[in-house]
Amino acid sequence: MEMKQLIEAFPSNITEALEIAQNSNIKGDYGTISNVLICGMGGSGIGGSMVQTWLSYELTVPVSITKDYSIPNFVNENTLVIGSSYSGNTEETLEAVESAQKRGAKIIGICSGGKLEELCASNGYDFIKVPGGNPPRTALAYSLVQLLHIFSSIGMSSADRLKEMAAGRDLIVAESETIHMKAKGLAEHLHQKVGIMYGTTAYDPILVRARQQFNENSKYLSWTNPIPEMNHNELVGWGGGDRRFAPVFFMTKGNHPRNDKRIEITRDKIAQKTSVFDIHAKGESVIEQSIYLINIVDWASFYLAELDDIDTIDIAVIDFLKGELAKF
Repeated sequence: MEMKQLIEAFPSNITEALEIAQNSNIKGDYGTISNVLICGMGGSGIGGSMVQTWLSYELTVPVSITKDYSIPNFVNENTLVIGSSYSGNTEETLEAVESAQKRGAKIIGICSGGKLEELCASNGYDFIKVPGGNPPRTALAYSLVQLLHIFSSIGMSSADRLKEMAAGRDLIVAESETIHMKAKGLAEHLHQKVGIMYGTTAYDPILVRARQQFNENSKYLSWTNPIPEMNHNELVGWGGGDRRFAPVFFMTKGNHPRNDKRIEITRDKIAQKTSVFDIHAKGESVIEQSIYLINIVDWASFYLAELDDIDTIDIAVIDFLKGELAKF
């Protein structure tokens, strides 16, 4: 399937993911959980980062993320470890989950098959199977929905978050024309410059997702920095800024008022150095706004690739890396 079709499928992916969640059965006993660790890389890992941030003001236990082979020392029998690997064969995630298994942690898997499904099935762990066969970065809807479903099912968060996912889906369908126009404008703004994406800390995973999409789909390097942290270091760096750079501000609602003021001041200072592009998020909740921003960026990464006649699907360098690691 071509990248254009895969991006177009994002709303229907959310619908299918919600149906999978509704029909899944999380049957384990998770009443003694004192902390949660989400293990995932790339397209699966960023889903964990988003959900961790979205639920941070609701959860009463700490949630950590590992994007490596190793796990934190606190993992024990009172830890819920969620292994999220689209293929089910991500080596870093598998090793992390196996390490957690040795510590007696409670484990839930999210995958389309592979070794993670085998590990869960052979040990009686809960797991949710999602459709496979596509680039993991295009399967974000499945990890987001299933993670939200897991936290809701074990009583750690509200099922309202899943309703917000559905509302986000409806929003991007209704705003499709506006989203495409904004995405084309963003691609033109970034073209042949170095993109820099800014937003508040609550949307930092959305910024990271944007960078990842431009990296993989557009074969384009960029960077991100959340506000207010950016104000404590990078703002000074803009003393050396110029028109080589293409800053983008993700403008969202519901921020701390001082962060809104920080964005206003920061944007004005940077605009003295180069042109600035704003993306105003639509939606009522953080999740709805996030889905809207994700969809704009996905399309922008596609349009940016078109401007340079880039193959959005190609990841030959990653295949090369895996081949070389297989010899190790």
